[in-house]
Parts: sequence; structure tokens; C-alpha cells
Amino acid sequence: MYEPIRTKSVHTMAAAPELPHRTREEELDNRLAGQLTALLTVTDELRALAAPDDGHGRSGPALADAADRIAAQVARLSGHYPLRAEPSDGGDPSRIPALRQRAHTLAANALAVATSRQDTAVMALAAERMTAHEAAAGVGDLATA
Repeated sequence: MYEPIRTKSVHTMAAAPELPHRTREEELDNRLAGQLTALLTVTDELRALAAPDDGHGRSGPALADAADRIAAQVARLSGHYPLRAEPSDGGDPSRIPALRQRAHTLAANALAVATSRQDTAVMALAAERMTAHEAAAGVGDLATA
């Protein structure tokens, strides 16, 4: 009474062995590397806008060191050192609070992925960056925003 279906099922095509598939660990590595690359970009922007040193170690050399450590983690996760554009001088210093907020959010996202991946090195780095950006913005300002 019914004629059999002669075309291939969409489900069998999706499971074709010739398509590359990534494991959960590879997906988490890619996601974590992306979060850290975004954090690196914001850190470089902050470094360009911040004063050479504010006396508390929150800018200048501290941001440069943090950027280098973030770049090293990206290289470990992705297999290549991230491209870094040199931020131009003369940016608007009024952007610093928004950049600090963005960096805090990106560090929190990286911490969540690193926790899921159980990467203690990135967990420590992300938690440190969250604390640094929160302290630079003023105690409690970023936690409530």
C-alpha cells in the first residue's frame, strides 16, 4: 500500500564518517582559547590607555605581564601564539572603566570554561584577572554591575 522511501535519511547523512568531528575536550579548548584571546585584546587596549604605573601595580608593567601570561595560555591551548595588534596611543581614557568591566566579564567567562575543562592554570589566571580588574575599578563596582 505504501511505497518505501528511496532517498537517504537526513540523519544518516549527518552521521557520515567523512565529516570531521571534535571531541568535547577539543571544543572546550577552542572555546577557552577564544575567551582568552578576547581577554588578551582588552588587556592590550587597557595597557595602551592606562598610565605607566599607578603605584598599585595595576597598570603598565602589571598589564604587560598579564597579557604575556594570557598569550602563553592561548598558545598552549590552540597550538599557535596569538596575533597581537599594537594598540595605538591617544585613545580616550574615559573608556578605561568600560574596558575594565569587559575584561572582568571575559575573565569570568574564561574561568567558567576552565572550570568545566578542569584547567587549573587558566582557572588561577582568570581568577587573578577578575580580582585585578575588580580592584582597579573599585571594590564591589564590578560585582554589582
